[in-house]
Amino acid sequence: MTVTPSTGTDSVRTSYKVRASELVGRNWLNTGGKQLSLQDFRGKITILDFWTFCCINCLHVLDELRPLEAKYSDVVVTVGVHSPKFEYEADPVALAAAVERYEIAHPVLDDPELVTWQAYGARAWPTLVVVDPEGYIVAHLSGEGHASGLESLVEELITEHDAKGTLHRGTGPYVAPPAREGNLRFPGKAVALENGNFLVGDSGHHRIVELSQDLATVVRSFGSGTKGYADGDADTAQFNEPQGLTLLPSDVATQLGYHAVIADTVNHRLRSLNLDTGAVGTLAGNGIQRLLDVDQARAAVDENDAEGWISDLGNAPLETSLSSPWDVLWNQKANAVIIAMAGTHQIFSFNPVTAVLSVFAGTGLEGLADGAPGESWFAQSSGLASDKEGNIWVADSETSALRRLVLNDEGTVAAVETAIGAGLFDFGFRDGAAAEARLQHPLGVTVLPDGSVAIADTYNGAVRRYDPATATVSTLARGLNEPADVQLDDSVDGEPVLLVVETNNHQLVRLPLPAEALVVDEGASQTQRPKTKVTAGAHALTVRFSAPKGQKLDDRWGDPTQLKISSSPENLLLSGFGTSPGLTRTLELNPDVSEGVLHITARAASCDGEPGGEIPMHAACHLYQQDWGIPVILDAEGESELILDLRGLDN
Repeated sequence: MTVTPSTGTDSVRTSYKVRASELVGRNWLNTGGKQLSLQDFRGKITILDFWTFCCINCLHVLDELRPLEAKYSDVVVTVGVHSPKFEYEADPVALAAAVERYEIAHPVLDDPELVTWQAYGARAWPTLVVVDPEGYIVAHLSGEGHASGLESLVEELITEHDAKGTLHRGTGPYVAPPAREGNLRFPGKAVALENGNFLVGDSGHHRIVELSQDLATVVRSFGSGTKGYADGDADTAQFNEPQGLTLLPSDVATQLGYHAVIADTVNHRLRSLNLDTGAVGTLAGNGIQRLLDVDQARAAVDENDAEGWISDLGNAPLETSLSSPWDVLWNQKANAVIIAMAGTHQIFSFNPVTAVLSVFAGTGLEGLADGAPGESWFAQSSGLASDKEGNIWVADSETSALRRLVLNDEGTVAAVETAIGAGLFDFGFRDGAAAEARLQHPLGVTVLPDGSVAIADTYNGAVRRYDPATATVSTLARGLNEPADVQLDDSVDGEPVLLVVETNNHQLVRLPLPAEALVVDEGASQTQRPKTKVTAGAHALTVRFSAPKGQKLDDRWGDPTQLKISSSPENLLLSGFGTSPGLTRTLELNPDVSEGVLHITARAASCDGEPGGEIPMHAACHLYQQDWGIPVILDAEGESELILDLRGLDN
């Protein structure tokens, strides 16, 4: 990068003007085949969005940026820089499907070797870098929730560069791909109906369909097929990328007047569907993406504080924010709809009779941690299934894990357990003993008649089987194209059959349940990112944060910031691990460990109010959080300080 002194005083901007690096990758998408360079964006305000398509936070940022892109379409260009976390995400065909699936309307650079990622110093998904019309970096942001601050910065840059004559208005280089034809488009989940048909979340068409037993004929559809939010009849209701569905018991359905509950994922709502009339309603969610509230953030500063985990969210579900509900499941033992709340890395429950919405398990921190429900960590849970004992199996996608919620007699969670999985950055395709087995971003799960668990191992293109009796893993089928859901299909006479939702082939398929499963070992892997060279011994960690314009740190009850730090392997850190207030920490790295991963979670709570002033009594408060997994290698010439950015935009 070229560095030039700057006299700017904006606290977001560095004290030097840093020239943006060239955009280098394998290919460009959404450009009509044209290969672009940084020069093609000169004269525009360019937002580089470093993302990976497995990441729910990255998907949130895509939606945050859409209004900004529309409002400033003549001066702002977003460039998606796809830097993959999982091995599968480096497949160019899979990336092209993801760009189409999520309706990304800007150019995307395919960066499978993380060349551009490294050039811009990205360390986490998502990361946003703003480049001004002259090609200089003016902001570098981690995480989501920056839309308001970005708009303020864009307005400032428009004023500045209009005056300098360096802003060029006009259309950008985006070229829309051709529309896809077909009855289904990127279907998500399915559930069997009593008549032998299937109810399917036709996510890419933003609707629910009833599919006949031939798995090809659409018997009827619910929703207009236009992305949006509206209750109403089957023709006028609107959804936004619905995923999971569940059917209520007949007596509950009769009492409530609807039969199915739907995870309307991008609308951040639970919806109801009456299969007799086609009427669609809303059960929970106000459409505003949920973050943990500031009181939870303060309580969680002390990891031993039971109040850091709040179970009851009240009986006003339509006034409560949700975050990307991905799957739903009626669980008889809990007498509730269980929700995989992917966006907050938690499991929720909803009692449709009493309208009580609760956190069922999970602190909201992203990762893999077992134990009591208020101590457990999840990572983008995306699939749910009940077993004969009423316990709940969870496909925990970002940790490539299979988890189990053990329910007590009262129908609440007694403990969270991990059957398969090692951590946020561990994955692979390995059968055998469950402790050594590996999955790759599973999205679906079901329980088979013998008590074993079938897993839609999405990024491995496989259906896997976990046997709790022997704690072993095997493979039932492979060669699939992003299987997102799996269940046993008992509508077919004869031998048992698996029904698989094959998302990227836009279809449901039946597969025979083999008498003997395969045993596959293609190895265990970790997310491949550049390793940071660090010295052994004392290592200073600083996370920088400044509240966005119009907000201030909420220090009314003490320090509103927090660091939680651990490592893989555990003995990489001799001291400095654990949870405590503040955004600085001194770590001690073990000289006897050659390499590993530092796991860092930073939080900061701020509320609406001007710096130096009082926070209004009913001010809106916000929690900013980012998780980093930073691979390190110990080297005598390495760094002794690590600086990360968790920033708002302050103008």
